[in-house]
Amino acid sequence: MQLGLNLGYWGAGMDGDNLAVAQEADRLGFSVCWAAEAYGSDAATVLSWVAAQTERIDVGSAIFQIPARQPAMTAMTAATLDSLSGGRFRLGLGVSGPQVSEGWYGVRFDKPLARTREYVEIVRKAMTRERLTYEGEHWTLPLPGGPGKPIKLTVHPQREHIPLYIAAIGPKNLEQTGEIADGALVIFPSAEHLEDTTVTYLRAGREKAGKALDGFDICPTLPLAVGDDKDVARLADTFRPYTALYVGGMGSAKQNFYNQLAQRMGYEKEAAEIQQKYLSGDKAGAAAAIPQDLIDKTTLLGSVDRIADRMKAYAAAGVTTLSLAPAGFTLEERIASLRAGSEALERAGLA
Repeated sequence: MQLGLNLGYWGAGMDGDNLAVAQEADRLGFSVCWAAEAYGSDAATVLSWVAAQTERIDVGSAIFQIPARQPAMTAMTAATLDSLSGGRFRLGLGVSGPQVSEGWYGVRFDKPLARTREYVEIVRKAMTRERLTYEGEHWTLPLPGGPGKPIKLTVHPQREHIPLYIAAIGPKNLEQTGEIADGALVIFPSAEHLEDTTVTYLRAGREKAGKALDGFDICPTLPLAVGDDKDVARLADTFRPYTALYVGGMGSAKQNFYNQLAQRMGYEKEAAEIQQKYLSGDKAGAAAAIPQDLIDKTTLLGSVDRIADRMKAYAAAGVTTLSLAPAGFTLEERIASLRAGSEALERAGLA
């Protein structure tokens, strides 16, 4: 199992720190550094900045939002980043959620699976550098009856095949991801529930494509807080606002994939309460309603030995790249957490 780093969203007052953390991950031998986007910083600019100031670590979008870009633009960006980074780019895609898709981008959040499939097909075809034509439900290239003509990409990516990941949570999305992608970006993963909530559906998708899970990258992100094992409850409190945001406030009351995931993990009553409080404006109450056990199962908390044991459980559950989001109020704390994560992988015998 390899380690990755997830920088999350840029622009939270820790920009210089984020670069230093990425450089430390590069020095420690982490395999990939991911950057996210929602409705603030864009991931492509962040990744180009990180790639220019690191040497070996891959840089990946987690995620490029499908409503934000035409597929040909994503192919251009992926090819450019791969060329500039010397073949170190990984393309992560996702449909975002209804609030961002419709409120920020003005794109209807309908038929996300079909839209994702067409998007991936166009991106991959464009990156072959063949002349681009496509006829689908959501995209037709070139547009009929106009001056458009088939065009081919002029940028040469460093590699013939750029790894493509999809952020997936729901069963149908996971199955399609296994079928059409090279990896899955997963959030709020519990090692104890990973087979039932995630791996089963990915495997089914791989089988549909006539492939096995071997070579497919299962890549969850886990927040990381290091400390004494006697202090796990306090460490868990660090991530209450984070968990409340996703389980309670991400998406809408009817479409919150993270809330549905918590329910599939056995927290039906708690997930409903967290969402009700969060959407009514009681964010503190939503955070307080989160069971410590839910946080503990979806983060890495405690001593290096405890974290090493949790890493063993994730590896046994099928994780191939474990991306860390190290907590800390200072650069020194985040660097220390990153180093502890690297040490834990060594102690687990997984490096």
